[in-house]
Amino acid sequence: MTSDASTTTVRDGFGLDEARLAQWLAGNVAGYEGPLSVEQFKGGQSNPTYRLITPQAQYVLRRKPPGKLLPGAHAVDREARVMSALRKVGFPVPAVHALFNDDSVLGTPFYVMDLVVGRIFWDAGFPEVSRADRPAYFDAMNSTLATLHRFDPADVGLGDYGKSGNYFARQLARWSKQYLEDVDAGRDENMDVVLEWLSANIPRNDETRIVHGDYRCDNMIFHPREPRVVAVLDWELSTLGHPLADFAYHAMMYRMPPDIVAGLAGADLAALNVPTEAEYLALYCDRTGHASAQDYEFCMAFNFFRLAAIFHGIKGRVIRGTAASAQATERAAKLPVLARLARASMEACR
Repeated sequence: MTSDASTTTVRDGFGLDEARLAQWLAGNVAGYEGPLSVEQFKGGQSNPTYRLITPQAQYVLRRKPPGKLLPGAHAVDREARVMSALRKVGFPVPAVHALFNDDSVLGTPFYVMDLVVGRIFWDAGFPEVSRADRPAYFDAMNSTLATLHRFDPADVGLGDYGKSGNYFARQLARWSKQYLEDVDAGRDENMDVVLEWLSANIPRNDETRIVHGDYRCDNMIFHPREPRVVAVLDWELSTLGHPLADFAYHAMMYRMPPDIVAGLAGADLAALNVPTEAEYLALYCDRTGHASAQDYEFCMAFNFFRLAAIFHGIKGRVIRGTAASAQATERAAKLPVLARLARASMEACR
């Protein structure tokens, strides 16, 4: 994480046994020296995230949230594994110090990683950056994701990180199951329509690469002064999957209202001096060796549905009182907007 990211005192319901944690850190994190103080990051919609402060160093702890959880969700062990593997081949991720996949220390599994110093941009228009420099920041995001998608999973020790092939069918099965089974959050007519259409129109073209699953500008740390990604964060949704789907999720920023997540919908791209969606897609295809972006529009519809399903899960956690983030209630309220965007993207494919 970045030293510039906002933290607050640990929120009610997410407290840690700091004495027990300090004892565990002393035995499992090389070079750890107390005393320890703990703050909570305001982000972390799914897995509560904490800054661990000591006189000599600072760390980040990610843990499963307390309470009743959906099966397979909040897999902090997978986050730790994929970052450890990618760091070995030079991909920009924080160094993971230790994973504790047990409930006996903090009540839920957790891992500890380095705190990475740099900048996080919460606005996809990069208003903090000069107009002349903005293209370089977009180029850095594009290049970093293309680098991830060029790795052969088996070559980096992640050949068994997920199933190969049938990515869209498997993802639709996963998210539809969570959507349909989370009765607390209810149903949405637009999501029902989109789910039926997607299931009936899965593309034949298939590829398998490591996919991040939530690649946005606010899940990256940039160098303090340079247009360079120094760490990609929040790997909870990572798996083996279709690289174009992963890119399309990232490129949703061009169609996303800025009041939902980092989005550029309605922005004057020429005035901002950032590439158009078509230019950005062409750059990615050139870097990854794709002659074309067949099925790109299907991927867009799929990703809007998928994000709506994630927000549906946040809504359920808000209702059950297990939402990790202070912004969770606000996110849950945007569910109908995302569902309408998913349907609009579906209709654009027809």
